[in-house]
Amino acid sequence: MQPIQFELDAAHDFVELNQLLKLTGLAHSGGTGKAIVASGAVRVDGQVELRKTCKIRAGQVVECENVRIEVVAG
Repeated sequence: MQPIQFELDAAHDFVELNQLLKLTGLAHSGGTGKAIVASGAVRVDGQVELRKTCKIRAGQVVECENVRIEVVAG
């Protein structure tokens, strides 16, 4: 599984899940990110996550399409 480290902006303590997929290049747009989440293809901390705009915070791990995104504080 390919690891990616995503650093949160210092001004924000979370990123919405669909936007995280967009910002890491796994989705071409926020709308595509929402569709990927709705399909059940995304796991947050090992659990399937279906909430498209769920808040992802530092310390959480998101897995999608054989990519593991580790979210860290900025």
